[in-house]
Amino acid sequence: MKAIAVTDQAAGTAGMTLVERPEPEPAINDVVVQVHASGFTSGELTWPSTWTDRFGRDRIPSIPGQELAGVVTALGYGTTGLSVGQRVFGLTDSYRGGGLAEYVAIEARNLAPLPGDVDFTVGASLPMPGLTAWQGLFEHGRLQAGQSVLVHGAAGSVGSMVTQLAREFGAYVIGTGRAGDRQKALDFGAMQFVDLENDALEDVGGVDLVFDVIGGDIQRRSAGLIRAGGTLVSVVGPPEARPADGLAIDFVVASDRAQLGEIVRRVRDGRLRTNIGDIATLDDAVAALNPTERLSGQTIIRVRP
Repeated sequence: MKAIAVTDQAAGTAGMTLVERPEPEPAINDVVVQVHASGFTSGELTWPSTWTDRFGRDRIPSIPGQELAGVVTALGYGTTGLSVGQRVFGLTDSYRGGGLAEYVAIEARNLAPLPGDVDFTVGASLPMPGLTAWQGLFEHGRLQAGQSVLVHGAAGSVGSMVTQLAREFGAYVIGTGRAGDRQKALDFGAMQFVDLENDALEDVGGVDLVFDVIGGDIQRRSAGLIRAGGTLVSVVGPPEARPADGLAIDFVVASDRAQLGEIVRRVRDGRLRTNIGDIATLDDAVAALNPTERLSGQTIIRVRP
């Protein structure tokens, strides 16, 4: 099968190559999925799990890619809940990856059914941003209707999901980003926008929840805006700053079949829009994942026509 492999951690995405690899076999409780579309998470090549297994053993060459959508072609021993021929989407374990390939072996529990009226490219764009937004807002941020949420990177793939879900839940959403992101963030549902290069972040006043995808100085300044009892949620590692009278939480997203079902249900009924910036073939994936200019939105690899 064709796959995108990496062998040099220092090279980053520039070290990606298109290779031929053996098709995977399903282990106990696995399924094999014929991948129709897959996504790639920014920063994935910096994760230790891309290069070693849970015991610290080398797993180079590695096939990255956690997000995928496709069709089940084989079941491992003891696998239940899915069937051969079923359309699915989900998130692989970070120690296995493998989504940037024509086939992938993945634990069945990490997949959810993909309805027939949802395109594979859409399905592949949902797991990482959707689950990150859902878990950050509701599990870790404990968002309540009527609260205010400061969403950094509101025009990005994660930020746009956070914005839409928070707005649907009845929150007042303040988005941030570069000046050129303003209209896109507002289109996704932000009710106010802060240009981080030209506006004063502190002018937004107090907020109940900060969803941070940036870190550094922006995170430190944001922590000072959180009201008593509020929460700073970070997806960029342990928070460097904490609110004076609140919580600071960082988390690693996990696949969840029920949550994936909630997310794709919202896509089907129009409550949630994807944020796809570019679609490329597997043959063109290396170039697409090494863009020469900044893209707003996810790059999705269409593995099958």
